[in-house]
Amino acid sequence: MKRLEIIANASVEDSLFEAFRARGVVRYYTKVPVVHGIGSSGPRKGDHIWPEENFLLIIYCDEQEARDIREAVREVKDRFPDEGLKLGMIEECSFP
Repeated sequence: MKRLEIIANASVEDSLFEAFRARGVVRYYTKVPVVHGIGSSGPRKGDHIWPEENFLLIIYCDEQEARDIREAVREVKDRFPDEGLKLGMIEECSFP
């Protein structure tokens, strides 16, 4: 089982979920709707100086779904190269 974490600018959320639906992936996830921080795309603090905000998705899936999710994220990143969109993966995880 894989654990994927996607941190993305709120502006790409709809496009990201459209790409997931097109591939039939990410039926189950945990979403943290507002995430603040500073990454390579700049600050996202939700204030009057840095008004943009990110969200976080946590997804547990098998290897094939992880590959399909990576493709979906890559597709959206290619369409919106200047928006923050990062995917991280823990290769093997399990629940007791």
